[in-house]
Amino acid sequence: MQFPAFLDSVPDAIKPWLVLVLTMLVAIVIALVLHHAGIAVLRRVLARHPYLQGITSATYRASRSVAVLFAVRVVLSGAPDNTPHIAGVSYIATILLIIALTWLAHRCIYAVSETTVRLNPYDIADNLRARRLLTQTRVLTRSAHAIVALIGLSFVLLSLPGARQIGASLLASAGVAGLVAGIAARPVLGNFIAGLQIAFTQPIRIDDVLIVEGEWGRVEEITGAFVVVRVWDERRLIVPLQWFIENPFQNWTHSSASLLGTVFLWLDFSVPLEPIRQEFDRLCKSSDVWDGRVKVVQVTDTSDRAMQVRFLVSAGDSGKAFDLRCFLRENLIAYIATNYPGALPRLRADIDAGGRAALEEARPQTEQGSSPAP
Repeated sequence: MQFPAFLDSVPDAIKPWLVLVLTMLVAIVIALVLHHAGIAVLRRVLARHPYLQGITSATYRASRSVAVLFAVRVVLSGAPDNTPHIAGVSYIATILLIIALTWLAHRCIYAVSETTVRLNPYDIADNLRARRLLTQTRVLTRSAHAIVALIGLSFVLLSLPGARQIGASLLASAGVAGLVAGIAARPVLGNFIAGLQIAFTQPIRIDDVLIVEGEWGRVEEITGAFVVVRVWDERRLIVPLQWFIENPFQNWTHSSASLLGTVFLWLDFSVPLEPIRQEFDRLCKSSDVWDGRVKVVQVTDTSDRAMQVRFLVSAGDSGKAFDLRCFLRENLIAYIATNYPGALPRLRADIDAGGRAALEEARPQTEQGSSPAP
């Protein structure tokens, strides 16, 4: 290799690397210029789509690292084979390039998922489609991150000398250890597969209202291993993903958030139903949580003491249905107690002539302070 005159004073062992480093710097500058120009063009193309501009911002640093390391790797691949330590440096550059590519893939997955979430906000009234997309995005994003990390690690190991021999030796000596590891990893693999099944079949979604183990709550988060259910009193119920595949549960918002609510009152047989029905209609129309679909009053049961009256109403979601039920229950009881004080259930008892005589007989003894024999 011919060197410029100013390198004559440099030791022969350092000259190849000095030229190589200078070439790398030139290649890195060219890579940065091309990267900047490419990002500028991409941003101009996405100017009409503000939500998609976040993809370029999220992947800027990772893509710049890939461009720089790719330029370095190209320069190293063209270096003479007799350059000192060129093999080791090439392996390091290759590993760094694989790591940078893995990082870029992670950032692309993150950018796509965040863009999908922003394009489909679920803090609206009719959010069924948005919650479906959000659940699929969250679960598939975590799965994609795990797969990309596994592929990146595999390529790093394959790029190292002797990695295949080490892997073959480990597999040959796995034996009982492999069996134990398989048994130990079964819950992890089960949750991973359950997560994919939940993402595609969607028995639950983000912000769904569930009854799990007798607890009422909303799905707050779906991770790669478990589901976080926010219970009504701010507790958090942690449930493995596989549990939702293997056990029955109630989903109050699976197809729609609308819900029917009931109020049951036991009333005396003498109470007139028509005034109570009119008051019920008035209360429903005065409430801002009633959605106007259903309002029904029916006698659904009787006993030897009273009749059961069911007030059936509808609301936009489970929270509004609960508030509406409490509102109706309080106001109906107040209305009945004010206008029909005898309408609430009472215990009736009839005393015949013999019983009345016994009471008259016992009264003087009580007044004289006598007490019955023990």
